[in-house]
Amino acid sequence: MTPEDMAALHARAFAGQGRAWTAAEFSDLLASPLVFAVGDTRGFALGRVIVDEAELLTIATDPQVRRQGVARACLATFHDTATKRGVRSAFLEVADDNTAAKGLYSAAGYSQTAVRKGYYPRPNKPAVDALILRRDLVAMPLDCGKPEI
Repeated sequence: MTPEDMAALHARAFAGQGRAWTAAEFSDLLASPLVFAVGDTRGFALGRVIVDEAELLTIATDPQVRRQGVARACLATFHDTATKRGVRSAFLEVADDNTAAKGLYSAAGYSQTAVRKGYYPRPNKPAVDALILRRDLVAMPLDCGKPEI
């Protein structure tokens, strides 16, 4: 997908929820070797890896194919790609009024770690809180120490 394709899909996915990202913003992000995108014209996830953490920057699904597993598949591929880059944990932020996304993330094993009050502006409405969510991507080996003899 081109940055223009991503911007158009993002605009459709987030219509009425605030400002959509522009093609220039997607282009700038994708210019970084830390950023990667997965998905296709039905939906995509954009992530960034720094050391052993991944941040889901955005995930967008075409409204015409919602509730068909597209976002779930993009999120799973995001996790797989991040894991291959050495990531141990992933985090994201989601608007508190985005019930569908919160359900997706909960089903994928994310749990809330913090709140940013009034983070997302809404047209003609009060700003909405951002929930910060996190999950482990790989099981950490247990360090049980040396057995006593």
